[in-house]
Amino acid sequence: MSPADDECGPSDAQLADDMAARAQRLRDANINPRTGLATDYLNHFNEAIMLLEMIPDIPECFEDFLGWQPMSYREHFAASNFKARDLAISAYDSSDPAVRAEFDNITATMTSILTTVGDAMRRVRHDDTRTILAEQAAGWVKPLVTLAGSMINGSSSDADDIDQIMNR
Repeated sequence: MSPADDECGPSDAQLADDMAARAQRLRDANINPRTGLATDYLNHFNEAIMLLEMIPDIPECFEDFLGWQPMSYREHFAASNFKARDLAISAYDSSDPAVRAEFDNITATMTSILTTVGDAMRRVRHDDTRTILAEQAAGWVKPLVTLAGSMINGSSSDADDIDQIMNR
């Protein structure tokens, strides 16, 4: 290495090696290296969906659903036992701002649906009404989880996809 290399910082080859090593660490942690996002976060929403889907058969499960609390991506990983939680948060923070904003929009929509349905379930007194709310909410949130999963895996989406899902 020449003295000029020291003054200019790492070489292109060193940068490429560093990027390849980071990408491998992300893959090993089940974080998509292209998007910087991990599907583990979707488990937070899948838990709510599972509880909603139990309500028609076991009406008292609505109380379990009411215990579900919204969490941001960072909050989810900070509170999780995910072995690479710090890496997941770091990768999210350094992900493409446009991808992150679109992803956050989808997850905010899911959170809004789930919290609104939870508020409605707290007010109603009939199991039949709770069942209808649960079935509708699950029907709205499931496709959004699929859409978020597509984004995590590197497929792009747009607002039209969200509008189409919400208008079903």
